[in-house]
Amino acid sequence: MKDQKKTIKHQDKKISRRDFMGGAATAAMAFTFVPSHVLAQPPSEKLNIASIGAGGMGAGNTSACAEAGGNIVALCDVDWKKGDEGFKRFPKAKRYKDFRKMLDNEKNIEAVIVATPDHFHTVAAMAAMRRGKHVYVQKPLTRLVAEARALTEAARKYKVVTQMGNQGHSGDGVRDICEWIWAGVIGEVKEVHAWTNRPVWPQGIDRPKEVDEIPDTLDWDLWIGPSPMRPYNKCYCPFNWRGWWDFGGGALADMACHVLDPVFWALKLKYPTSVEACCTPVNKETFPLASIVHYEFPPREGMPAVKVHWYDGGLKPERPEALEAGRKLNQASSNVLFIGSKGVLRCGEYGDEPQLLPYSRMREFANNKPPQTLKRIRPTSHEGNWMEACKTGGQATSHFDYAGPFTEMVVMGNLAIRPENVGKKLEWDGENMRVTNDEKANEYVQMHYREGWSLEM
Repeated sequence: MKDQKKTIKHQDKKISRRDFMGGAATAAMAFTFVPSHVLAQPPSEKLNIASIGAGGMGAGNTSACAEAGGNIVALCDVDWKKGDEGFKRFPKAKRYKDFRKMLDNEKNIEAVIVATPDHFHTVAAMAAMRRGKHVYVQKPLTRLVAEARALTEAARKYKVVTQMGNQGHSGDGVRDICEWIWAGVIGEVKEVHAWTNRPVWPQGIDRPKEVDEIPDTLDWDLWIGPSPMRPYNKCYCPFNWRGWWDFGGGALADMACHVLDPVFWALKLKYPTSVEACCTPVNKETFPLASIVHYEFPPREGMPAVKVHWYDGGLKPERPEALEAGRKLNQASSNVLFIGSKGVLRCGEYGDEPQLLPYSRMREFANNKPPQTLKRIRPTSHEGNWMEACKTGGQATSHFDYAGPFTEMVVMGNLAIRPENVGKKLEWDGENMRVTNDEKANEYVQMHYREGWSLEM
């Protein structure tokens, strides 16, 4: 893949405004009485775990669960070449291509990992929860706002233990940041800048005209799942689906569930009141090469209104005055700057290595930190934290009552990156999941699943 940063020539270009196309967002799905036999049951001594997605992150998640004492009983992957990574690690696990058959056939499954492309997260997680299974779902929790709300409400309904796979939420760094900000170390925070080096996959491209031969190991119809059917091309999977509107969420959805986690938690955020974006040229097939997204949040819990600015594709904020000459702006591949009335705080991708700026202040602060008020999770893994909650009936650290609203905030930012809406400030009613000043924009809040797919499977 060509170096995308060399193709960005947009800082001084103006992006035209357009209107969103058709439709209105539907209300959140309604829930009814749940028979006791579908609620999560007391776990076995060794938690019986299945994974929907056997390769890649799925293989990593299952291995972490096995290391924490879990029993991997079944694995599902629509591509058995990709899934072979997990199949070889757990040769005794039953193998499936269709997760619905796995969930129906393997009655001993107690907990399910969902580590698929984003467009599959909601239907797979919902199917597991409807059967009373605890779920661990890779980030972003969902691709669309209404899907995140649906999973949040379903977790409450079915009384299952949940976890989103934003592993930084189990780290010490994000907890340090919360405690420092809550203690007033940098004063009132009214502005935040967050950026990432992603995408590291193709974006800003049109749908290919070529139709490739489907590999024998891949069930293409199952891979497409709830999204609109299209001819197979090797450009979509197993990795580059992230840049396509029908399958992924671009750099924002992919990385902000890591990068913005300390921002969302420490600043006690929930729903923004507006979002606006500017970006490189966009199309209806893939996300732009680079974008800037501006969120505005109202005052909350004694904290002032705050603006959160997101940058991707090689774009960055201005260098803060508090950063000493000779020190790099980038601390990691993704970064955050909290701009406070009494100082600046920065951290890396997962809330790692929080630092006060200038660094001379950090040296003074090292022996005068606020007391720890949040429980530390490490050295237990993020997966181990979820398993422990499954066994004890407790709550995992990134449970859906946290991860659901967080995901809603993240993915609603993609509404502003839609080609019909770049450059327009969208006013947002978070409680009702609606853009209030552009009815057409609500078309992209809700789910439109292909025939044969729904949340009732």
